[in-house]
Amino acid sequence: MSVERFGRKIEKIGIIGSGQIGPDIALYFANSLSSFGVPVVVVDIAPEALEKGKKRTEDKLKKLVEKGKLKPQIFDTIVSSLKWTTKYEDIKGATLIIEAATEDLNIKHKIFDTLEKICDENTIFASNSSHMEPEVIFSKISKKQRALVNHFFFPAERNIVVEIVPANFTDEKVVDFLMKFYEAFGKLPIRVKSRYGYAVDPIFEGLFQAAALCVESGMGTIKEVDTIARKALGLGVGPFTAMNLTGGNPITAKGLDEYTTKIHKWFRTPKLLKDALASGKPWDVPGRDEKIEVPPQKEEEISKEMQGAYFGLVTEILGSGLANINDLELAVSTALVIKPPFEFMNSIGVDKSLSLVESYAKKHPDFPVPEILRKQASSGKPWKVYSVIREDRGAVAIIKIRRPQVLNALNRKVMEELREHFQAIKEDPNVKGAILTGFGNRAFVSGADINELAAIKSPEEGANFSWKGQEVLLLIENLGKPVIAALNGLAFGGGCEISMACTARVAVKTSVLVAQPEPKLGIIPGYGGTQRMPRLVGIKNCWKILRDGNPISSSQALEIGLIQKEVEGDVVESAIEMLNDILSGKFKPPAIKKDPIEIPDKLPDVDIGHLSKKIDEIMQKAILEGAKMKLEDGLKFEAKMFGECLKTEDMRIGMENFLKNGPKVNAKFVHK
Repeated sequence: MSVERFGRKIEKIGIIGSGQIGPDIALYFANSLSSFGVPVVVVDIAPEALEKGKKRTEDKLKKLVEKGKLKPQIFDTIVSSLKWTTKYEDIKGATLIIEAATEDLNIKHKIFDTLEKICDENTIFASNSSHMEPEVIFSKISKKQRALVNHFFFPAERNIVVEIVPANFTDEKVVDFLMKFYEAFGKLPIRVKSRYGYAVDPIFEGLFQAAALCVESGMGTIKEVDTIARKALGLGVGPFTAMNLTGGNPITAKGLDEYTTKIHKWFRTPKLLKDALASGKPWDVPGRDEKIEVPPQKEEEISKEMQGAYFGLVTEILGSGLANINDLELAVSTALVIKPPFEFMNSIGVDKSLSLVESYAKKHPDFPVPEILRKQASSGKPWKVYSVIREDRGAVAIIKIRRPQVLNALNRKVMEELREHFQAIKEDPNVKGAILTGFGNRAFVSGADINELAAIKSPEEGANFSWKGQEVLLLIENLGKPVIAALNGLAFGGGCEISMACTARVAVKTSVLVAQPEPKLGIIPGYGGTQRMPRLVGIKNCWKILRDGNPISSSQALEIGLIQKEVEGDVVESAIEMLNDILSGKFKPPAIKKDPIEIPDKLPDVDIGHLSKKIDEIMQKAILEGAKMKLEDGLKFEAKMFGECLKTEDMRIGMENFLKNGPKVNAKFVHK
């Protein structure tokens, strides 16, 4: 079987190497593609490596079954889609092959020489090298335009970041396909220019070197530095612990020595690491529940050392032009589980960040202070990092909300960036229309930032919060150019509301698409849900949707006219087609009614279950009274009613319950 995406039929995936990371990459592909019947073939010349990789993979899946996170039948589907073999011939017919062998150039050359003899010219060749430039890896193959680096991060089946590193000879169509393919199947692909180590590893390994130098200089023990670095940088695990988990000592030692000549002279393998390699023992790091007490002065000294190194390493990458600031912020924070670097610098002040780097460079003369950091500090302005990104394709601007960690949830920053982008589109004579979508394959927008909602203190503040967002949606609605919402996944709360401010909506086919779940939080919609939905689909059709907060499918949304099309393929391309049809006059989308709308004599009964009766009263009032007004007046009325929720006990109950227990536990409303 196969699945077709972005102009290519995906019939088989090949993985070369069943060592440290190959089986994890295979598991990612099997998780993503087994439901389509796409086989994943793992090739290794060592039978014992194959058996070990197979066992490790199946053990991971069994643990998920034991925890109830994976159904037994899905376990069977995934396992049966994986083939472990010593025969290279079994990889024939693969659409994409990832080489995940050891970092030995001669071995890589032999692998790709063998693959060229087996595979047809359309097979994409990728190396999971963590350091080597693609120009070096693929220097000896004949059809170079199909080759590039795809660098996965530990653990590859769960860490969503993958660096896409094309060579100067890589076909742009191959790069475009892989960027879309990985995003569509749950990864965060980041395009990086070719340089030894790429964008993220020099930071990861550089931080380890900085930690090792702290120990060598007597600033603290391994346990102390590991603990303080974790706290100072917001790391998921300390740098020494990370080396133990990833088995990264050998490759880090090789990488650091190469960086000496390929990046700058500060990089080198510390004696501490050389000794660890010689001993073959893991680092003596803190145990899971072990508490490491460190005097405040020592903690401050080591913290400043690690932060100075972090800011210097990150801005060196930015200044080198390997990746743009938006991609670098997201890639580093996600792949390394660390504080987002530029947001971190903004929070303490860019001038103070520069001072930390300068202090570090004073202690370590070979450590350069990046010019780009000096310039930013001298400007007196914070770093500008976008969560909403724009890409123009001819006369079409594609706006993408990219916050994968929170399923593209809205916050004030996102709303302000949407305002900025759409104002620029409005004023750009070269842009004829826009597409608004979300990042990834799970959500268009999952809703609003609950922490921001919970922080609202008064009815007046609530009404102002609502109206400020309404102004952004009115800008989109009245742009003077068509805007198509490409719903790539669930559109809940504010996500559904933003989509309704667009000219038309195209959605991926799914059993759960849109919802206005606000009543479950003890509030009503605040970005136009009670006003636009009745005008788009009629009060009867949305009466239940708005009041019980439960989701509907894409087919239900299509049936009532909330969306205009559902697709199984590329939702953005379908949205572009619809946009072009609107511009050419071939398709005329239903216009939202701006005048008062008719209120039916009888409305469906709705069982609101455990939900707040008090909030339901406010909801009904917002819908029915707003229907009697012109749209903009209705939106202002909704903002006022949103503020009224602040007068209830149930709003606080709903918010506190969600923050404490998440969405699966019902709030115990008191209907006051």
